[in-house]
Amino acid sequence: MSTAGKVIKCKAAVAWEPNKPVVIEEIEVAPPQENEVRIKIVATSVCHSDLYHLFESMHPEGFPTVLGHEGAGIVESVGPGVTEFQPGDKVIPLFLCQCRQCRFCKSPRTNQCEAAWTRIRQEIMASVESRFTCKGKRVLQFMGTSTFSEYTVINQIAVTKIDPAAPLDKVCLLGCGICTGYGAAVNTAKVQPGSTCAVFGLGAVGLAAVMGCKDAGATRIIAVDINPEKAEKAKVFGATDFVNPKDHNKPINQVLAEMTNGGVDYSLECVGKVEVMRTALESCMEAWGVSVIVGWTDMYDIAIRPGHLICGRTWKGSMFGGFKSKDGVAQMVKAYVDKKLMVDEFITHNMTLDQINNAIDLMKDCKCIRTVMTVSPQ
Repeated sequence: MSTAGKVIKCKAAVAWEPNKPVVIEEIEVAPPQENEVRIKIVATSVCHSDLYHLFESMHPEGFPTVLGHEGAGIVESVGPGVTEFQPGDKVIPLFLCQCRQCRFCKSPRTNQCEAAWTRIRQEIMASVESRFTCKGKRVLQFMGTSTFSEYTVINQIAVTKIDPAAPLDKVCLLGCGICTGYGAAVNTAKVQPGSTCAVFGLGAVGLAAVMGCKDAGATRIIAVDINPEKAEKAKVFGATDFVNPKDHNKPINQVLAEMTNGGVDYSLECVGKVEVMRTALESCMEAWGVSVIVGWTDMYDIAIRPGHLICGRTWKGSMFGGFKSKDGVAQMVKAYVDKKLMVDEFITHNMTLDQINNAIDLMKDCKCIRTVMTVSPQ
């Protein structure tokens, strides 16, 4: 029986309040409205941004919400005005939209979209609109996506159609982490062949940044993490050296300067901590180094001395790896299907949506790279 035009009751992981386990609930998902697409989520994974909202920023107006923004699924139905998608299409939801009409989308200088600045309330990390209700209450849609649900409704400017041959339980990772790290190296830093790089933090984003540095032709890639177990994994993605700050009795930027005759050409911070952002900047060559902030936080200020920049360093930020989302994600999926991009190697655990709190704990305790959860059968 067709579900198009009807309210769908389905399973979702609801975060009722901050710093508490999420709860598997039955929610109601309204039909898609104008320019919206309703998607059956097949697979999703936990990203640190989900944990940031749940355990760190904990904005009181950001709950209840359904988390999840790294997923993939199949279009179930479309609302009026939707011409780009049809039921049965394989798609990836996007937390950063691409309307293709605004001045940002038309400019090669940015991957931002003006619609994103009004569609998503950044302080609560949720869309202004929501098609979810549970127990008579409105439930927010985290980053406008909410992939920790069997069904979700998303504006068509925040969805991309992907290669029909792509396995959804793999390419779901391209909805955030891999593109964010890889693109930070290739698109934002613009790593050059023969260069020296340092990547701080070896979660999925950091490992993807290592992979991006390698694919860009860097000859030396120094992976930096306080977890020694990350060393071998980093080498899989192209790291040539591993440095654990805990093994040294001097600032890590001094260690890297000694290793590289003054500092690396490019440094990428993939942790989301302001003190590491400063260290990453200080680790790159004073005369021409480029340092990119990739890790997300909006809770603390950061301070540097002007001399850290005046001599020639460049300090940049990178959102979603500089990819224009619809175009970039589809291209990255195609690269994976064509065996030109590693994705499977990021997956350390497989679970079901019912095990969401276990998956969150693995991420919180730094015991996984990515845990992929099956949400619905294809």
